[in-house]
Amino acid sequence: MHPFLILIHLAAAVMLLLWAVRMVRTGVERGWGTFLRGTMRRAGGGTAGMATAGAALALVLQSATAVAMLATGFAASGLIGVGPGIAALLGADLGSALVVKLLSLDLGELIPVLILAGATMFLKFDHRQIRQAGRVVLGVAFILLSLRMVGDATEPLRHSAVLPQAVRWLAGDPLTAFAMAALLAWGLHSSVATLLIFASFAAGGLLPVAAAAPMVLGANLGGGLVAVWLTRGAALPARRIPLANLIFRGLGAVAALALLPVLPLDRLGGGPGVQLVNLHVLFNLSLLVVSLPFAGAMDRLTARLWPTPENAADAVGAYRSALDRGALARPNLALASAQRELLRMAETVEAMLRPAMDVLETGDVRQIARLRGMDDEVNRRHTDIKLFIAELNRGKLTAEEARRGLELAGLAIDFEAIGDMIAKNLLAQADDKIRLRLTFSDEGWAELTALHARVMANMQIAMNVLVSGDLESARELVAEKAAMRRLERDFHNRHLARLRSGNPQSIDTSDIHMEVVRALKEINSLLVRVAYPILTERGHLLESRLAKPGQPSSEIMV
Repeated sequence: MHPFLILIHLAAAVMLLLWAVRMVRTGVERGWGTFLRGTMRRAGGGTAGMATAGAALALVLQSATAVAMLATGFAASGLIGVGPGIAALLGADLGSALVVKLLSLDLGELIPVLILAGATMFLKFDHRQIRQAGRVVLGVAFILLSLRMVGDATEPLRHSAVLPQAVRWLAGDPLTAFAMAALLAWGLHSSVATLLIFASFAAGGLLPVAAAAPMVLGANLGGGLVAVWLTRGAALPARRIPLANLIFRGLGAVAALALLPVLPLDRLGGGPGVQLVNLHVLFNLSLLVVSLPFAGAMDRLTARLWPTPENAADAVGAYRSALDRGALARPNLALASAQRELLRMAETVEAMLRPAMDVLETGDVRQIARLRGMDDEVNRRHTDIKLFIAELNRGKLTAEEARRGLELAGLAIDFEAIGDMIAKNLLAQADDKIRLRLTFSDEGWAELTALHARVMANMQIAMNVLVSGDLESARELVAEKAAMRRLERDFHNRHLARLRSGNPQSIDTSDIHMEVVRALKEINSLLVRVAYPILTERGHLLESRLAKPGQPSSEIMV
């Protein structure tokens, strides 16, 4: 096979692997995100519990980086401390290593079964969690398929005259191999994918253990770099969690690299691929055992190295706008900058909505004040966008440009309304709940968190639609309005049943419960409006929701 074709096949296999890992994580987050976040929050008491929770979450999400993002977000919200967050990441590193171990097993015969089961669950069922479970199953099937593709693509390389020279060079220069692997893991943004590729190469006879062992350690360091890179915009002290984890990983990787010549790697398994995977698991297990007792000390060290600024505004930087008034003479560029500003506004609204249930549960006064402060930013961006569009309209615009400007201004109004609903309704309910010392019933709380999770998933779809203009995603988002209405009606009936049964917690919290449900439903309705311009433009949305005489209600576009 021509070398260029080999590279194309290998690149395709690697991209499929990256996409499949992301597919699994997306399915788990959409289907069980609220439960997983609650698991980490409830484990926030001690380092051992957080390490266990981190390992379990990484196993489910197939990513230590995803756990790092969760821990950083919780620390920024004040729900967990930096020390427990560091412990969670150490546990997540081990969980991620166990994922590599599981996926490296010879499960190729299961690929057809997994594709059949996953596609059936995703395409033939309407229940969201069944569909997301199907997405996860398909993702696992594609991971296994991509690893088979890697083996097939590299088959011709086994007869290459150049490869043995490159392997000898890497085996003789472990520092270079270590650095290359760290850069590769950072570039792919997935240590799991990187290590599966190394294991596949080793199992195929392309990489001997002597050359690949330093690369395994380098990939661990690169995985730590990914979390630091992705959280670089977070405020201190939350950003110290991935930084501390990177220090632990870096020190551990360098120490293990120095010990490689005396380690009995041949005793770690029967083949090179197995030995590399077992080395990876052993390294992360040792790192957890050695580092966990020092999580508190690392918290104090990072606090000295990266102290939290006294002025919180200094930590997150000054208010920055994407609106470019220099582009007002060029409407297309001006509208693009308005869309960027609208996306920033939407991201701020998302950051307000995400911890809403945590605040409702804990009644954290500081967190409530912080979220209300974010509403001020939402209001400011809303005003700036409206004035910018108004100034743009004073120039010469085509009918299409004028229409697009009005759409962006309308969406800004909707996002501002969502921010107000969070600040003036949801947070007000949190104030009342803590003031009156009330507690939701278990059933009522489960209903509220389920509604919130669904709205958060729809928030992600709305933001994707805002950026991409994808028709199918827009249709999916609008369909969620009817689904949300059915869910709200079902939960309303259940709540009334609890009131009739005399449940004291439901009686005490009834007003708050109904207000939260109503607010979440209205927020969802406003999010759905993001899809209306796309569907209207392409003729997929009826101007009237009234049915014609004899038309079934199921045929009406919501």
